[in-house]
Amino acid sequence: MNKIVGYRKMLGFTQEQMAKEFKISKQAYWSKENGQTQFSDKEKQLFKNMLIPLFPNITIDAIFFD
Repeated sequence: MNKIVGYRKMLGFTQEQMAKEFKISKQAYWSKENGQTQFSDKEKQLFKNMLIPLFPNITIDAIFFD
């Protein structure tokens, strides 16, 4: 399981719920989560903001690049 999947599951979200948060299709989200397409900078920031309550000091780099 990749980190993005792990973080999504920690948030308690399904791929469909994440897609709604990002205002994209479930297929588009799946493609991003599986590395076929990249998350936009705006989507990276949104993902980070969703994680702040669980990980107050988390960075975009830690989520997507470490």
